[in-house]
Amino acid sequence: MQVKDCIAVVTGGASGLGEATVRNLASGGARVTIFDIEVDRGEALAKELGDNVVFANTDITSEESTQAGIKKAVDAFGGINVAVNCAGVGFAEKILSKKGPMSLDNFNKVLQINLAGTVNVIRLAVEQMVKNTPNEEGEKGVIVNTASAAAFDGQIGQPAYSASKAGVVGMTLPIARECAAYGVRVMTIAPGIFDTPMLALLPENAREALGKMVPFPQRLGRPSEYAKLVQHIIENTMLNGEVIRLDGAIRMAAK
Repeated sequence: MQVKDCIAVVTGGASGLGEATVRNLASGGARVTIFDIEVDRGEALAKELGDNVVFANTDITSEESTQAGIKKAVDAFGGINVAVNCAGVGFAEKILSKKGPMSLDNFNKVLQINLAGTVNVIRLAVEQMVKNTPNEEGEKGVIVNTASAAAFDGQIGQPAYSASKAGVVGMTLPIARECAAYGVRVMTIAPGIFDTPMLALLPENAREALGKMVPFPQRLGRPSEYAKLVQHIIENTMLNGEVIRLDGAIRMAAK
């Protein structure tokens, strides 16, 4: 599938990895719907990028909200054949700290957004993709999910985040196997330490120290590098049912 022929939805598309993906797809001629709860940022990005990009105020944990977002994308561009799941949250909390046991509400919130939210978008996007006319390869759609290096080597304080991202990794193959019958490919990217709004809150010296933990290149990942991999996945039909670590060979220490 060529990017210029894509009709895509990108969750978390108003900032970070999602924004870089929206920009890259739009620059390649795709028509893109931004799913995000950050209304001001999402509307501003859509306005900046022009008529081929629209914004849908979408809470991916809500079936009703996500259905409305899917409808807006279909109404705007006539269908969906790519869905990129970038929306996610993360916070540090130990199982047991001086404040007591970890908040179960916080744990459930992370799983609801990062894991259940991803499933919610996948299932509703695939429902639309199966209606597409297949291309010459028999392909009707592509799903790209976002996991994390924390799915494999999570640090102390990351049980919720690591569990949610490990869930995304674990469901990649079974969903890809099912969706193969529909002509839909499913892939997951597991980024390492990237320069996103989540890290922007840290002091510059802390950001530099994190970058130096990466074997090569010794820096934070750039959102544009994530976006380029999304593009390659869309355009390389043989990529299916796999998780790609995009992390400069980093393996996270315990803390």
